[in-house]
Amino acid sequence: MKDRRNFLKTAALSAAVFSLDSVTSAANAQAKKGAVKGKPIVVSTWDFGRAANSAAWEILKKGGRALDAVEAGVRVPEADPNNHTVGYSGYPDRDGRVTLDACIMDELGNCGSVAALEHITHAISVARMVMEKTPHVMLVGDGALQFALANGFEKENLLTPEAEKAWKEWLKKSEYKPVINIENKSYNSSGATAFNPLMLPGNVYNHDTIGMVAMDAEGNLSGACTTSGMAFKLHGRVGDSPIIGAGLYVDNEIGAATSTGVGEEVIKIVGSHLVVELMRQGYPPEAACKEAVTRIVKRSPSKAKEIQVGFLALNKKGEHGAYCLQQGFSYAALSNKEENVLINGKSYFK
Repeated sequence: MKDRRNFLKTAALSAAVFSLDSVTSAANAQAKKGAVKGKPIVVSTWDFGRAANSAAWEILKKGGRALDAVEAGVRVPEADPNNHTVGYSGYPDRDGRVTLDACIMDELGNCGSVAALEHITHAISVARMVMEKTPHVMLVGDGALQFALANGFEKENLLTPEAEKAWKEWLKKSEYKPVINIENKSYNSSGATAFNPLMLPGNVYNHDTIGMVAMDAEGNLSGACTTSGMAFKLHGRVGDSPIIGAGLYVDNEIGAATSTGVGEEVIKIVGSHLVVELMRQGYPPEAACKEAVTRIVKRSPSKAKEIQVGFLALNKKGEHGAYCLQQGFSYAALSNKEENVLINGKSYFK
């Protein structure tokens, strides 16, 4: 009788696994079937995503690979001295050191990242080199810098006079509080700075990120994410941006997602991976992003009211969507049908 019960349990478990495998296989088959070939698209976070999209589009419109496009795209804000949340001229940590985080992922599931990288503007290109030249996924700190220098990157000073001024102003009170939508408040594409310590709550500048995902003419997906992290953070702090599954995730059968905002909260729910898995279950991009945001709210309702987190997603059909905690999160989309338009993501708190 005992053997019979064990047999029945085993049979039931096998049936459940078979059923789950069947559902997964059917979903994956549907995703592949729905891929839109010949119609490339690129989407990226925040207003400065438009300039990044333009660079990515130069590759996509010629039939180039999505991986090359996203790297080229995010290199634009990395090198922009007017952008204090990414790359060169990023606001430093509380010790006055500019440290960069980045990751990249291709259609084959290959990925690479760097964290707490100093003295190299194009962290995204170092991340790609980690992916292509090493057996590792992530290099950090001095090791990441050593690797970059050994592979031809030049050491430079990333702390510009303007960023240093902001840091020294912050030191007067050393208040540390994330500022909602600081990406757009501290960035002006005309080159003018928005630095004014009397205008921002907490007298502090925060993060953040450019996250970009793209689909090329072959229907393949790739993504990139790069940042100088939260301004005036503890030295060594790393957020979600260089973490595969948190700040970025790509599944070429389903879609791709990236995040922005307070990275600690994104890490806690493995946010970008969650969004992609929700799309696997049939959620449209915006609905998948909304569910991820809702989970952050459920974890800590009071904290969620004080911070910003947003997700951006693209599926294999070329459909995109975003959702965030607070109003003010924007993203840019560029395709044959969308002329680098800026779209306001819907928010949980109105």
